[in-house]
Amino acid sequence: METAFKSTYDPLYDETPGEGSAYSPSYWVADAGRPPANDGPVNSDMDVDIAIIGGGFTGLATALFLAREHHIKAHILEANQVAWGCSSRNGGQGHLAWGRLSRSQWVKRWGTDMAKKIHKNTLEGFDIFKSLVNDIDCNPKGDGNILVAHCHSATRALATESQFCNTVLGYQTKMISKDELHEQYIKDQEAAGALVEPVGIGVQPLKLAFGYLKLARKYGARVHTGSPVTHWQTENKTHILTTPGGTVKARTVIVATAGYTHHSLHPLLAYKNMPIMANSAVTGVINDRQITDCGFSSPVFLTDSRKLRFYYRYLPEEKRLQIGTRSAVTGKDNDNPRHLNIIRAAIRKKFPPLADIGIDYFWSGWMDISHDMMPRIIQPDKHQSIYYAQGYSGNGVSFSAYAAFSLAQLVAGKKPDDDLPIFTSPLPGHPLRPIRRMGQRLLFAYFNLLDRLP
Repeated sequence: METAFKSTYDPLYDETPGEGSAYSPSYWVADAGRPPANDGPVNSDMDVDIAIIGGGFTGLATALFLAREHHIKAHILEANQVAWGCSSRNGGQGHLAWGRLSRSQWVKRWGTDMAKKIHKNTLEGFDIFKSLVNDIDCNPKGDGNILVAHCHSATRALATESQFCNTVLGYQTKMISKDELHEQYIKDQEAAGALVEPVGIGVQPLKLAFGYLKLARKYGARVHTGSPVTHWQTENKTHILTTPGGTVKARTVIVATAGYTHHSLHPLLAYKNMPIMANSAVTGVINDRQITDCGFSSPVFLTDSRKLRFYYRYLPEEKRLQIGTRSAVTGKDNDNPRHLNIIRAAIRKKFPPLADIGIDYFWSGWMDISHDMMPRIIQPDKHQSIYYAQGYSGNGVSFSAYAAFSLAQLVAGKKPDDDLPIFTSPLPGHPLRPIRRMGQRLLFAYFNLLDRLP
């Protein structure tokens, strides 16, 4: 039975995100229509080869690849609805990005040769995402993506990054002026310039997840909604997963719960990511005059260069603007109206003709921020048949497809050829996370000051 959505859920404190909870009231939920059929809650004890905890992008796509590529049929255990977490709450921005670090930061951390290998890996991984998107009706917009400089000093930083991409990686980006941005893409009045990347696909994320669901079940995977894992123990190399409807015994467990992972789920997952909330909104319908005045001539998605960045795009079929950012720190603070007011203020500054536009949808979701800003796809302990992909740090729309493909390969016994950092070590811990929450408040205040500098 579906239960009411709890807006104050906080993975730092709440052990499970619910049982059969309704979706967050996102625009994507309203737009996607009736969810495809799934296999319903676990209603008896089960004995399976592979259990996947989490039915979002990663869990669904992993089940798909296991079944389609390796003829292995997994059972997904999803606490609430399919794609209930950030898979239905993100901005639908499919970046060419592995984690939160810039490409030049890869060099500082691992050297030029490794940076080139990571970049090559990102391109190969993005092709996997692209191939899935091409087979699913999810409103894809493949026009690359744009990083908008919100001030003049940010323009210089983006120009340096663009030159690095072009000369070191052979990835042909380009800098454009404010006027060029306005003429060719969008009239963001805060922009001082922009970096244009050739790779990127915007999608309707919940329609994409529904496509994963249908394909996974077509090839034999089972998807059980309303089935949170409330207890996990291991006996004689068999994982015993307790759900409200029955016990699931599995030889192998894949964890795909991202920012919705409580530290008590399993010791190998404890404190491996920091849940950070992102807020998102979709406006009312924009009239033709406003579309012209705002220069909404492209559906390309954009992210500005703030520390507390805004991500946004025009949705042409619906004639709406989607925009999001980070501001709330805890689940209890989620309903504070100031978070919506921050987005309203951003719309007024970026697009003055929309100063009085209504907000029809406003929602939030938890990202899984890794301590070193890079994701992992790994079997963290070679003696335990447990795998996870986590730490996407807000860039999971496209990376989750590659992570799922790689997880399926790992479980099928095909080790990755590369010595990339996403494969070679587990996620570092986030110690003292409750205390870090206090630090996060101070950090957000500091970031707000930095974002006001010219």
